[in-house]
Amino acid sequence: MATHFDADPTLSMRVRKLMEPVWADRRVGAAVALAVTAGCGLVQGRRTPRGPLTSTESLDTMLLCLLVGVATGFILRSRWAMLAAPVVVVVVFEVTRVGTDGPTVDEISTSAYGILAFLVGRGFHALLALPAMILGAAIGAGAARRLTRSPDDTHRAGAGVVVRRVVAALMAVALIALAVLIARPAGTTPIQASDGEPATGSIAELTTVETGDKDLGIMLRGVDVEKPVLLFLAGGPGGSELGAMRNHLQELEEYFVVATLDQRGTGTSYPELDPASTLTLESSIEAAITVTNALRERFDEDRIYLMGQSAGTIHGVLAVQQEPELYHAFIGTGQMVSPLETDTIFYRDTLAWAAQNGDTELVEELERIGPPPYASMRDHETALSHEHQVYPYDHTGGSEGEGEPLEDFLVPEYTLTDQVHLLGAFMDTFSVIYPQLQDTDFRTDVTSLDVPVYFVQGAHEARGRAEPFAEWFELLEAPVKETTELSTSGHRPLFEQPDEFVAYLRDTVLARDAAVPSGRPVGGRIHHDSRRSCSSVQDQPRRRYRIRPTRGGHPAP
Repeated sequence: MATHFDADPTLSMRVRKLMEPVWADRRVGAAVALAVTAGCGLVQGRRTPRGPLTSTESLDTMLLCLLVGVATGFILRSRWAMLAAPVVVVVVFEVTRVGTDGPTVDEISTSAYGILAFLVGRGFHALLALPAMILGAAIGAGAARRLTRSPDDTHRAGAGVVVRRVVAALMAVALIALAVLIARPAGTTPIQASDGEPATGSIAELTTVETGDKDLGIMLRGVDVEKPVLLFLAGGPGGSELGAMRNHLQELEEYFVVATLDQRGTGTSYPELDPASTLTLESSIEAAITVTNALRERFDEDRIYLMGQSAGTIHGVLAVQQEPELYHAFIGTGQMVSPLETDTIFYRDTLAWAAQNGDTELVEELERIGPPPYASMRDHETALSHEHQVYPYDHTGGSEGEGEPLEDFLVPEYTLTDQVHLLGAFMDTFSVIYPQLQDTDFRTDVTSLDVPVYFVQGAHEARGRAEPFAEWFELLEAPVKETTELSTSGHRPLFEQPDEFVAYLRDTVLARDAAVPSGRPVGGRIHHDSRRSCSSVQDQPRRRYRIRPTRGGHPAP
């Protein structure tokens, strides 16, 4: 196979002269190759300690590793570079990122969560980096051998060489195909009118919101930008629900401008996780309030609706408690009250279930780790990952079917890199935030709220959540408080019974809010009647916030 060196003898001579000091002494060559590969590992370890988390980082990783492979193979003039280069890069990378914490970067575990964390963390990074580096090393070594071959050498390629070239060509095609998939941008489908064109006054955007020094991903969708704004905080902590909102709650867009936030460290906001030490419950609440104000400014609203699911309800309730004047009402679904008590009940019920079913291995492991709270994600996995077996119910009638389907990941609102990292983002963010929630108990911390509160719970909610919620609901004082139960749902009623959920928000929450006049602030607190509470913020100065469109969709005109 002819090369550019073959076509240009002058260039070939110059390159040979340039490389002569390196090729003349193998120790020099090895040292230079070591410096190149170690530098690659160092750069990646510092720039992307959790591996590539965005499409750009993924493509950069592939290109960098290809070039480093070419350089190493060319310097060593040996196919051994195909092994040596990846080994050095991996070792240096792992050493450099020591101090970064989370299941996807910690020591490898053979548990189900551990294997999953390995696949979406180290596994995905290896898929991007190692084949490109190995291919590059093969190309570089081959080019060096051709360059140093004697002009009198008329050696013809044997069968082994042909096979290697075919394999290299197939690998190159596979890497190009992978790069094309990674490069696919995220986007959200415009809301269409009857003529197939984007509906006038609608909005369909993927955007980011600046919260301090972090840009958080958010999806904005609504048939009419004049509708009330609803900010949704997903559960976990660490979950992203762009897919579930698109697959199951499109009807909600007819009545609200629905703002689905990927909180810091989750989904499309996973690249904003580090430094993880600065991610706290307090910073999460502050971020939710910042996003609220950005939405108020963007859509010229005095107040918006705030909705949380599962762990998102903790952030939501505390944001409403802190800044009630920003919100029409709070809607909680799969409401959390005391994570520690929930986990303790789960632990006891799982231990009893394991004993009843003769699972002595699980019983011994549960007794070894003891009851919560836990500092380790592995202990959480052992004690809390059997919920569907301990509290079974028939999921088949629900919109989501059995559990949370893969289809919620496979939506165009995520890039391929986002999709790969959804579960890794959940695990890494959960491991940071969840231990901080163990002292939270709304039965003592939040006994009153100054906005109407509505709760949509599943009839089959696990008792570890249902019992603390029932106790808190009785204690809670609010202008309006109401709870409703959806008959075939468990912890995710908004996605399991979306039609009933939307009907409740339309016919109860919106209807009640529209029917009652605004109250006025009295004595620094919100005055309310028996139906609702609200306060005017029209005269209050507003800070400036930015919502910056970043990815495809149809913005409001």
